[in-house]
Amino acid sequence: MGLNDGDPVAYPLDRAASGLLAGHIALIAFATLAMVTILAGDFPVWMQGPYTQTVYNLGWRYSGQVYIVLGALAALLHSAPRFGWGRAGAVFLVAIGAALMSELGGTNLGLPFGPYHYTAMLGYRIAGDVPYAIPISWYYMLYCSIAICARIMPAGDSNATRWRWALVAGAFLTAWDVPMEVQMTNVQPAHWVWDLQRLPQWVPDWLGGPLFHGMPLSNWIGWYVTGVLISRLMLAIVPPSKWAATVAPFALPLVLYATNGIMPIATTARHGFLLAAVGGVVAMGLPLFLGIRARRRAVSASGAVPATA
Repeated sequence: MGLNDGDPVAYPLDRAASGLLAGHIALIAFATLAMVTILAGDFPVWMQGPYTQTVYNLGWRYSGQVYIVLGALAALLHSAPRFGWGRAGAVFLVAIGAALMSELGGTNLGLPFGPYHYTAMLGYRIAGDVPYAIPISWYYMLYCSIAICARIMPAGDSNATRWRWALVAGAFLTAWDVPMEVQMTNVQPAHWVWDLQRLPQWVPDWLGGPLFHGMPLSNWIGWYVTGVLISRLMLAIVPPSKWAATVAPFALPLVLYATNGIMPIATTARHGFLLAAVGGVVAMGLPLFLGIRARRRAVSASGAVPATA
C-alpha cells in the first residue's frame, strides 16, 4: 500500500514510490543532521581522517543530487498508475523542460528570476549553467503543490478552474523558496550566487536590489510566475478532476512536500537566519495544514475509516 489517509485505491507501484520516498527522507535527514551539527562550526578533528574525509567528500558531492532524483522518481511512480504512463511521462517532461528553460533564462539573461549563477555543488550542469537536478526538483515540488490544490479546491475541468489551481500551486511552490533561498546562498558552501551587478539598467531598484538576505524581489516574482505557468501546463495534460480523484486521497505528495522543508528550515535556524526559518514554517505549514484538514473532513464526511501508513 502507498501512503494513504483514507480508503483510496492503491497500486503495485505505490510500494516502489514509498520506498523511494523513504530513501529521499533518509538522505535529507542525514544531511540535515550533519548541517546543523558537525558542519555548522569548525570542522571537527575526528572528521579529518582519510576515511571520514572520503565520506564527507562523497556526501557533499552526491547527497543533494541523489535525494532530488529519489524525490522525482517517487512522484513519477506515484503518478504513473493514476494518470497512465503516457500522461505521467508527459507531465514529467513538460515540467522539467519548462523549468530548465526558465533557469537558463535566469543564468544567461537575468530573467525571470534575476541574474545568478550556479556553483558545482549539484553536479553536472546543463549547457554549463543549470545543474540537472534543479529542473527535476521543480517537477516533484509542483506535483506536490497541485496535489494539495486537489485536496482543498473544487475540482472542475474548465479553463478557469485550471488557472485557479495553477495560481494557488505557484504560491505553494514559492513558499518552499522562503527558507531554501537563504540556505542555498548564505550557508557555505553556496549552491548558487546572485550577480546583482549584472542587472539590466531598466530594472528598478525596488525589484533588483537585495531584499531578503541578498536575494532580489525579482526572484520570488519569477518563482511564482514560472510555477503558475508550469502548473497550468501540467493541468492541461492531466485535468483537475483526475488529480482530485486519484492523487488527493494519498499522503505521499504531502509528505514529500513537507520533507523538503526540513533542511532549509533547520539550517537557517541553526545559522541564525530566524526570519527565513520562521517564514518557511509559516509559508510551507499553511498549505500542509489546509491539505491535511481538508482530507480529514472529506474522510469523516464519507464515513471511511482512516488507514495507517
